[in-house]
Amino acid sequence: MAPVATDAKSGPPPNGDSFASGTEALPDLAQLISRASKRSRLLFAGGDASSSSPLPDFATGSGSGLEAAERARSSVMEDAFKDAKHLPAALLEQQGAVGPSRPGGGNKRGREEAPSTSSGPAASAGVVALRRSEGFASASGGGSSLNTALIRKKEAEERKLKPQLHAQWKLSRVISGHLGWVRCAAVEPGNKWFVTGAGDRMIKVWDLASGELKVSLTGHISTVRGLAISSRHPYMFSAGEDKVVKCWDLETNKVIRQYTGHLSGIYSLSLHPTIDVLVSAGRDAVARVWDMRTKAQIHVLGGHRGTIANVQCQDSDPQVVTGSMDATIKLWDLAAGKSMTTLTHHKKSVRALALHPTEFSFASGSAGGRNVKTWKFPEGTLINNATTDNIVNTLSVNADGVLFAGSDNGALRFFDYATGTPFQTTEDVPQPGSLDAEAGVFCSTFDQTGTRLITGGADKTIKVYKEA
Repeated sequence: MAPVATDAKSGPPPNGDSFASGTEALPDLAQLISRASKRSRLLFAGGDASSSSPLPDFATGSGSGLEAAERARSSVMEDAFKDAKHLPAALLEQQGAVGPSRPGGGNKRGREEAPSTSSGPAASAGVVALRRSEGFASASGGGSSLNTALIRKKEAEERKLKPQLHAQWKLSRVISGHLGWVRCAAVEPGNKWFVTGAGDRMIKVWDLASGELKVSLTGHISTVRGLAISSRHPYMFSAGEDKVVKCWDLETNKVIRQYTGHLSGIYSLSLHPTIDVLVSAGRDAVARVWDMRTKAQIHVLGGHRGTIANVQCQDSDPQVVTGSMDATIKLWDLAAGKSMTTLTHHKKSVRALALHPTEFSFASGSAGGRNVKTWKFPEGTLINNATTDNIVNTLSVNADGVLFAGSDNGALRFFDYATGTPFQTTEDVPQPGSLDAEAGVFCSTFDQTGTRLITGGADKTIKVYKEA
């Protein structure tokens, strides 16, 4: 064995023992073992190193010290784990008998330690209190805050609606006749004909079944931007960039009333479904409520900071919904003439709104971001985000839950309304002879049955789509 060198500056050992002098001398083995035993006793027995308990004498081979150290170590282990040997009373009451029953009548442990197997409110409260004291339960008793959040996230994913299966849509008919961009379309309540307005200042009435032109109406001196057909009267209303709303008598095909007051072009028009009121909105950033019979201006709904691109009416509060180029949507109290809620989720201009025909909800489309959103009335709670990479100009919804979005670059996208999941994406094909840039879709509407989709675009044509 090689000699062990000692540091001259280290001094004598802390227990007072001294080694043999000289760097070549080896320490006494019995002293080393004795010191190690004292340290072990200090660590494991928890006693004083100078106590009178005998230590193992390895030099003489005595084992009494070893037995004492073993007993001391067992005592330490007993004290450390005495709280974990038996289940707490609350958990024991909830757990009941464990293991198979004996032929003589029941489990011995269950009889001795768990006389009651009830798991009533008291036992549950005890378990919750115990878990909370141990840091495994939140204030509500449902587990730690992190575990609760993860569980809730998993449950929310499981509860998430699965998209409904829908048929694919295909182009059925292309109708030509306008000399300008087709900016608006509306289907009459009887589902026999529909009307379109365009940049050529004309309003054309088309047969829905055959696509044939029935009549052309002139009267506007600028682009026609809004059309609405009354379900309670034989009237049709039109609005345009000439700042005038016109009321047409469908029996004589003539204008019988004009509503003036807008300071700039009108971009959208909507009729109230149950009362004789119409709402128009446009570039002057206000929505004007008109009495259909007297032509009086009932309300001026102001608050937007930009052009109002779309307005919709319904028979329950909020009865008027407006979407503006200032990237906000406002829900209005029609009786008071004041805004109820302002929705600011969109990042860019809101160009399109569509009310669901059967549910109390609506959809909105904007020029960028997660730009198709669905909302729940009356609070305006966000339901879903549906994303397209394009500028959405028009939205339409049918009773089967198909949401259509037409874009500025001609992209057509169909979504499942309930989940916001896209199930079909296609492109609008420009009419032969048109430029590729004229593929934009400006307006859309479903017919009364929801089985036909009518769109108008920059190639001056009207396209009718059907389910494949």
